[in-house]
Amino acid sequence: MASLAHATHGELLTLAKSGDKAAWAQLVDRFSQMVWSIARSFRLDDATAKDVSQTVWLRLVENIDRIDDPERLPGWLATTCRREALRVQGLRNRVIPTEFEYDVPDDRPSLETMLVEDEEAREVVAALETISEDCRQLLRLLTTEPPLSYEEISDIVGRPIGSLGPTRSRCIERLKAAISARINGGGRGSSGSGDDAK
Repeated sequence: MASLAHATHGELLTLAKSGDKAAWAQLVDRFSQMVWSIARSFRLDDATAKDVSQTVWLRLVENIDRIDDPERLPGWLATTCRREALRVQGLRNRVIPTEFEYDVPDDRPSLETMLVEDEEAREVVAALETISEDCRQLLRLLTTEPPLSYEEISDIVGRPIGSLGPTRSRCIERLKAAISARINGGGRGSSGSGDDAK
């Protein structure tokens, strides 16, 4: 298993095609956090995000022989996850969760769970909820492990690659302002409009 940890995506896919269970386990281990983060970036509840993640891995099993460029597997998984999340959102068009839980399976830390270690960090998590949904999605996608390329993130959010850097900066500034407002006793601050990530 140690050698598989350093294998390329293509090498793992080749082994997985032949039925190598250790290779499959390594693929899931390598990309499960990324898939989970993308699913949650669409504000799906915990159970639905798990369903979406499982469907993504099922799609990989079904299409493993059709992946032309194995080294672009992260992008394939990201795109498949985005499409499945959008499909589920369409089915649940008017169902909005009353709470958004920061819960990552397999004890893998997400952006939020890494931040809740002290009181000040909890304010960061709370402030994150006050900025726009577009900003939250972008910031989560920018902190997935393994990292997504700007091209892959562009495809997921449906924005030009050239706009991601400036948008990221604006979203971080919005988040900083919201954090400052909370720490200085300003309460929840602005709820954030859809303009945050434009």
